[in-house]
Amino acid sequence: MKKIYIIHTSLVSHDDLQNLFHEIIPEAEIFNIVDDSLLHDVMANGGVNEKITGRVCDYFLAAERNGADLIFNQCSSVGKAADVAKQLVSIPVVKVDEAMAEKAVSEGKKIGVVATVKSTMRPSCDLVLEKAAEMGKKVEVVEYLVDGALDILMKEKNREKHNELVLGMIKKAEAECDIILLAQGSMVVLLPLLEDTKKQVLTSPRLGVEKARKVLLGE
Repeated sequence: MKKIYIIHTSLVSHDDLQNLFHEIIPEAEIFNIVDDSLLHDVMANGGVNEKITGRVCDYFLAAERNGADLIFNQCSSVGKAADVAKQLVSIPVVKVDEAMAEKAVSEGKKIGVVATVKSTMRPSCDLVLEKAAEMGKKVEVVEYLVDGALDILMKEKNREKHNELVLGMIKKAEAECDIILLAQGSMVVLLPLLEDTKKQVLTSPRLGVEKARKVLLGE
């Protein structure tokens, strides 16, 4: 049986990802490496640094040593660190937000990126621009930051307040862009509240796991 190792920087998306992997890739065993100090350090530092990148590299190498057939990077905020770590292993690596960025570029020209933590915004926007360059497309990326909303969800456990703040920003993006990208996997909780949104809203977890299946099984 194939083994997938998920590298987590928090537990906020743990259960949802487990369910998605079991649904979409039932042929694989799922293992988790969780370091919930990573996201804390990224937020405190305003992004990844050499120490954070080194820790992510250690987790990738440990997953490979433990027999992983694929590594799934759960957190957009450490995407740049994952790009470095990817060079150290000989197995496939899928970032949670890759497929979402690809879909956004293929279907939109003015792309709104909504994020709830500042450290995620830059890597998310950069990823969209990288995918656009790979596809030979010119896109405009507009940032919509709801700074502090992730803390409201994780620390205060106030999902209602989190949702209210983020929905307000999504409405703004809807008026100004032709496709909306939700930068954090944790924002998938908003999907049931977006049925009346007239613009396409993309979230990363399902698209990311579907990409992992294609990469792992060669589909």
